[in-house]
Amino acid sequence: MEFFSALQISSVETFLKLLIAAALSLVIGLERELKRKPVGLKTSVVISTFSCLLTIISIESAYIAEGSEYDNVNITMDPLRLAAQIVSGIGFLGAGVILKRGNDSISGLTTAAMIWGAGGIGIAVAAGFYLEAALAVFIVLIAVEFLPTILLKFGPSRLRLTEANIKIFISKREYIKPVIEEMRKSGLIIEGMSIKHSDNFDESRVLYHELDIRVSYLQEKDTLELYQDIYSIDNVEQVDIDITN
Repeated sequence: MEFFSALQISSVETFLKLLIAAALSLVIGLERELKRKPVGLKTSVVISTFSCLLTIISIESAYIAEGSEYDNVNITMDPLRLAAQIVSGIGFLGAGVILKRGNDSISGLTTAAMIWGAGGIGIAVAAGFYLEAALAVFIVLIAVEFLPTILLKFGPSRLRLTEANIKIFISKREYIKPVIEEMRKSGLIIEGMSIKHSDNFDESRVLYHELDIRVSYLQEKDTLELYQDIYSIDNVEQVDIDITN
């Protein structure tokens, strides 16, 4: 009876740990879901819950092994051996959501960190650090949701800039410099630029010069306004804009 009573208590405790891990991971998953990121509610819950389960198994099996003897040999095990492998395994999931675009910009780093964090929540809850896990979730949400807004308002002016990759087509080589000067006059900060002959022809078989320019500008200017400012510059034939953040 004592065995079944202890088993029942252990099962209830395991259930509560899994439930707490899933609930805390829902907060992170909801934040990613609202921002239309690849990792949402389901992924966060799955990662955190199974991380919690594997950590519970690791801890409990270690305690069982410490009390067992076989041929007068004591078996000892590291209670967090599986947890260490969880951290390494989640790294592969995180790498899958990090994307490198054709314009050399990288996206998905925050989502990858959230995946790693969801696993950490599961491990922490399974080890009994409930308050610490909840506090970590709270701090992460503050850092992700509110800290950028505070820094944009009170931080350095550089933080108020948005980056964009702009592709401009110009028909003649001598027009390139005047176009660049006009872009600078409009408040755009040119971070980098490459120039090449485009394969695009118009009806008169004119070969365009293609300018791939990475610029920074104040966030108060929206994409449509940016497009109109550049397209209104003389000798600009076509404009393509890709906002990187």
